[in-house]
Amino acid sequence: MALQVGDTAPDFTCKTDGDGALSLQSLRGQKVVLYFYPKDMTPGCTTESEGFRDQVKAFAKAGAVIVGASKDSVARHDKFVAKHDLPFRLLSDEDGALCAAYGVWQEKKLYGRAFMGIVRTTFLIDEQGKIAAVWDKVRVKGHVDAVLAATQAL
Repeated sequence: MALQVGDTAPDFTCKTDGDGALSLQSLRGQKVVLYFYPKDMTPGCTTESEGFRDQVKAFAKAGAVIVGASKDSVARHDKFVAKHDLPFRLLSDEDGALCAAYGVWQEKKLYGRAFMGIVRTTFLIDEQGKIAAVWDKVRVKGHVDAVLAATQAL
């Protein structure tokens, strides 16, 4: 079942770039922008991540931290972070548990072929750990601005 506004965001502890780990619980008291994207080093995912990077100070001013998530390995995240100078953590969900908990691992279609993958989705989580907004099947253009506006209004 898809997560809805008002639901408690599922807690997690995941490996991150830089051989770290991050839990949602450790971010309690802050707004969290958790964005799921299909794959490091691909055009849409790079554009989205750079968009969040370019607005990271505005999100911080609004009391929010940005966290990205994909099924890529920590090593691949390390390369992605270094190549694009990303100032926020990327969660490595190689086993897919986080994607399943947030309902973003779904059937997708490309050129008439069905396959399973991450549906580009962003969750805005409030300071108490409740989902305040959800953007699913995200189109990258204009997305970061929409998330920032919602974060500032929260």
